[in-house]
Amino acid sequence: MSKVYDIAPYKPLLDPHQTEQGIKKIKDFFQQNLATGLKLRRVTGPLFVLRGMGINDDLNGTERAVNFPIKDLGDQVAEVVHSLAKWKRLTLAEYDIKPGYGIYTDMNAIRADEELDNLHSLYVDQWDWERVITADQRTLAFLETTVRDIYAALLRTEFMVCEAYPQIKPFLPQEIFFIHSEELRKMYPNLTPKERENAITKEKGAVFIIGIGCELGDGKPHDGRAPDYDDYSTVSSLGLPGLNGDIMIWSEVLGRAVEISSMGIRVDKEALLRQLKMSGKEERKNLYFHKRLLNDTLPLSIGGGIGQSRLCMLYLKKAHIGEIQCSIWPDSMREECEKLNIHLLA
Repeated sequence: MSKVYDIAPYKPLLDPHQTEQGIKKIKDFFQQNLATGLKLRRVTGPLFVLRGMGINDDLNGTERAVNFPIKDLGDQVAEVVHSLAKWKRLTLAEYDIKPGYGIYTDMNAIRADEELDNLHSLYVDQWDWERVITADQRTLAFLETTVRDIYAALLRTEFMVCEAYPQIKPFLPQEIFFIHSEELRKMYPNLTPKERENAITKEKGAVFIIGIGCELGDGKPHDGRAPDYDDYSTVSSLGLPGLNGDIMIWSEVLGRAVEISSMGIRVDKEALLRQLKMSGKEERKNLYFHKRLLNDTLPLSIGGGIGQSRLCMLYLKKAHIGEIQCSIWPDSMREECEKLNIHLLA
């Protein structure tokens, strides 16, 4: 069910014209910093892919992809992407990208089953990035180094925004805090995963939660992950499973943690087979993407997505993602937002 978060009295710091200018400034500045920091080259990504190739991201495995038949392909069915997690790895191989370098693209998606609220829209826009790594870089230490490189780009972007709009004050801590989802569970045993995220992110300001998708001590994962892109089952230097995670930033406007990135070291052959078995998805071994990985024709990689609209929300101190992007919202949500002084784009 759609809902609007209960927030404190809200007054936008920027008018609509300043907001549109701010969105462009942030997108231009951040993607250049991200590309420079991680040595990424921009590529053009698809809006849809053919069904049955194993390329589309199935997220938690329950979301339905928007699809349509293609007349000139004998009514073969195409699916609007959920993300480009697997497509990017295929593209690294196609472009013969060398270790230490990677790609990024503007990813636009439609998630028809999304539960709509201040942070979730039918329309998803993010920077999808992927970088080739070597076997000895498949470590927690390398993952954390990459997270710090991304966070450095976030800090530089915050400085630019605050210089351009003095009414916006800095809010990011100078360092991002790392914690494994099992450590977080033990720290807050009586809270739900989302409540744990809020508690730790409110305290630290910016957090990377490691190990998303692996089974924790209570027999449940912190959150769901598809079994065929992030490696959430390899035991890291912490003695706990997981070479992936989420970047969380605290929003004073919303009074909650905002996930701006899901990322991780990708599965190698062994992790793929293990996670397909764990999830009961072994039939996927026969799909195009999975065959390529099992036949050693795809590079080892690290990658993720960074939400564009969510990032702009945080920097511009907005209360709803609909202040940043155009989407479709229930009439009841529009009415409630108007009462809260939240003006959604048409």
